[in-house]
Amino acid sequence: MELQQIIKSQYFAALEMLKLVIVQCPEASWDAPGDTDPSWRKAYHALYYAHLYLQPNRQAFIAWEKHHDPDNGPAFSQAEVLEYLAFVQTQVRVQLADLGPQAPSGFDWLPFTKLELQFYNIRHIQQHAGELYERIGTRANIELDWVSKTPDYLRSE
Repeated sequence: MELQQIIKSQYFAALEMLKLVIVQCPEASWDAPGDTDPSWRKAYHALYYAHLYLQPNRQAFIAWEKHHDPDNGPAFSQAEVLEYLAFVQTQVRVQLADLGPQAPSGFDWLPFTKLELQFYNIRHIQQHAGELYERIGTRANIELDWVSKTPDYLRSE
C-alpha cells in the first residue's frame, strides 16, 4: 500500500469517528446552553481545519459554500455538519492525490513538511472527536466504536 493510501485510510477513520459522534449526539447536547464550546462548534471547528490543512496553502483555501462565522452566526445543524464532513471526505481524496511528502506544509505557522501536516491534521480531528465521544458518553451514556481504517462504505469510492 502506498503512502497516500495509508494516510487517506487514517483520515477516513478519524472522520468516521467524528461522524459517529455527530450522528449519535443527542439534540440536547448538540447546542446545550451551558456549554462554552457547544458540540456543533467543536465538530465544525475540526472539519474547518481539516479542510484548510488539506489544501496546498492558505491562499488556495476556499471556504465551504455554507460556511459562516460560527461565533457570529446561528448554530450549524447536525445535517449541515454531516454535509460538511462529506465534503471534507471528498477533499481527502482530491488533495492527497498530489501529496508531496517532503514539501513544506504550505502554512507558515506550521513549520514542517506536508507529511507531518497530515499527521497533525488527523490528530486534530481525532482530538475533537475524542472530546465529543467523552461528552456524549458522560451525558447520555452512549458508547461509540473505534474505527481503525477506511470504513467499507468508503472503499468502493
